[in-house]
Amino acid sequence: MLIAEHLQKIFGNVYAVRDVSFEIAPGSTFGLLGPNGAGKTTIMRMILGIFTPDGGRISWNGRPIDARMRRIFGYLPEERGLYGKMKVRDQIAYFGRLHGLVEPEITRRTSRWIERLGLAEYAARTCAELSKGNQQKVQIACAAVHEPQLLVLDEPFSGLDPVNADTLNATLDELKRGGTTLVLSSHEMWQMEHLCDRFCIIAGGENRASGTLAQMRAAWPTRVIRVAPPTAALRAILDAVPGARPVSGENGCLDYEVAAGAPLPEILRSLVAAGAVTRFEAIEPSLHDIYIHTIEEPKP
Repeated sequence: MLIAEHLQKIFGNVYAVRDVSFEIAPGSTFGLLGPNGAGKTTIMRMILGIFTPDGGRISWNGRPIDARMRRIFGYLPEERGLYGKMKVRDQIAYFGRLHGLVEPEITRRTSRWIERLGLAEYAARTCAELSKGNQQKVQIACAAVHEPQLLVLDEPFSGLDPVNADTLNATLDELKRGGTTLVLSSHEMWQMEHLCDRFCIIAGGENRASGTLAQMRAAWPTRVIRVAPPTAALRAILDAVPGARPVSGENGCLDYEVAAGAPLPEILRSLVAAGAVTRFEAIEPSLHDIYIHTIEEPKP
């Protein structure tokens, strides 16, 4: 269990993190979301002991994080952190040694990660020769070669094409099944929605929303009703729903935003009575919708 309580971090006169708290269950995947400059990277570096909090505390399994614990953690920074003249195989092995691995375990795990991420044809090349996407895969292998208990990944999908993004998705799922606790930050909302069990959305260095996707959806104030066909009779029914308003929808459908507590069964009965309804759907908000609403909503 990783617990962060009322974290603060100040650089000069700038509050990078004002007051952020969350808990991450063992073996889960946690999504840390927020706009650029929200404090996500600073929080990750405090988790890893790179930065010391100016306020609050972080604990792993009930104990403060120290240098010994840091060796069982893994970190993928957003910035490239590879040695350009070092060969791929040597690079991954080197990071394994930094985390305490010795032979023959270093060679075994290095080979396994090269195979897992499809890097075999590049293993004898220097990192400077690789594309950005393949450099990112090398960096992922370096972060995870020691099989960390906690793996923190800052924008892990950066530079990856769809095929390699799917490979990373499968790899992260495999690590999670093996018991690794994952902390991810990314602006790829659909990837995060697929991967993460819980989320924390921050803005201005503070918590704005947190919980599972289902919990955040339950707190969402509106829903979208999608109806077809787009006849005048059905439109008149929807226009009469208190607080309803038309929003842009798919071709051949009427999309209306209504309050979360709108009486959907009654609306459906009215629509059926008014004409032949071929589609009626209440659309749950996506993680993207929740994120945009949360960071744009004025602070209470």
